[in-house]
Amino acid sequence: MLFDRHLHTLLSRTRALPYALAAALCWGLLGCGGGAGQAEAQVLQPKVSVLRSGLASPWGLVFLPSGEMLVTERGGRLLRLSADAQTSTEITGILPVNAAGQGGLLGLALDPDFATTLWVYWAFSEPGTGRAAGLTGTAIARGRLVGNNLQNVAVLFRQSPKTSGNGHYGSRLVFARDKTLFITLGERQLGSPSQDLGQTLGKVVRIQRDGSIPADNPALGAGALPGIWSLGHRNVQGAALHPDTGELWTSEHGPQGGDEINITRAGANYGWPVKSYGCNYGSPVGDACRIGGGVHAPSFVEPLTYWVPTSVAPAGLLFYTGSLIPQWKGNLFSGSLAGQTLWRMTVSNNAVLSREALLSDLKERIRDVVQAPDGAIVLLTDSGKLLRLAQ
Repeated sequence: MLFDRHLHTLLSRTRALPYALAAALCWGLLGCGGGAGQAEAQVLQPKVSVLRSGLASPWGLVFLPSGEMLVTERGGRLLRLSADAQTSTEITGILPVNAAGQGGLLGLALDPDFATTLWVYWAFSEPGTGRAAGLTGTAIARGRLVGNNLQNVAVLFRQSPKTSGNGHYGSRLVFARDKTLFITLGERQLGSPSQDLGQTLGKVVRIQRDGSIPADNPALGAGALPGIWSLGHRNVQGAALHPDTGELWTSEHGPQGGDEINITRAGANYGWPVKSYGCNYGSPVGDACRIGGGVHAPSFVEPLTYWVPTSVAPAGLLFYTGSLIPQWKGNLFSGSLAGQTLWRMTVSNNAVLSREALLSDLKERIRDVVQAPDGAIVLLTDSGKLLRLAQ
């Protein structure tokens, strides 16, 4: 009866969808995983190995062309790990960070032309100075990796304004196919700035590699700060390009429930804090407490899928394109902090068809999800582990 009621509601809101697709989406929205995902899980039992432990709150991971890895630790260290992850060297040249609460040294990306430019980009919680002393904000810097030192370091972007508090920095970095840089920016636990185009809190921003603003960014009207790509976000901690369309997909933290997967498009508004399938903290669990009634349309963009009644806190996002685990090719993977799970999602035609929870028995807060050069899936956990997932 519960499934039938939710399915009827979904069908009434998605008349253009075939019944089977709506049913699959409904299972996904209810957190049931979807029949296809559960059936595949019985066949494929992924093998997990620990490549390394003892990292200090690792946050972001990229693979160098050599097969080595760069890993950010939230406390402010950037490490170069050997290809087997057994040895590490600290990279010098990182700017000071405010490593308090959720802040510190965060997202990481390599220049699309890294082999020739050597540029490394990173996100961090930047301490304020002058009138902003005691405040912090997300900032993006880059430097050339020469040996084990970052040279020609410069800050390219600063979230505006800096605020008090130590939460919701966002901080995922993704290069688009045209080599512009997407930056996810949390709303610093303030809510309403997400809808204010005069601030970059609760936004996704798009800049050129040198920090300038692309001419084809959306025109959002007088008073809109430069660089804003989309608005109405709470705290986006997962971002990845779709391998076929090249569009930006993101995962976003809800409050009490309401975590979302979205396609993050130019000029679009994703509703926070006006609409959410989540509830205000402390509200009784159920549908009645959903913020603004839950349904985003028609004023805002509906999420592709969401988690209720409690939050899983998604972090890290990956479209799997490798051949090492062929059954999972084209699937979308998200880490989970509160949920201590790796979520596998099947997608088709910009829809999330099913969800499957993996690795829940490990009880690890999974912070980042990256594809290794050999096609393995590599995970960073808050406990300091670097895990390898393969068939």
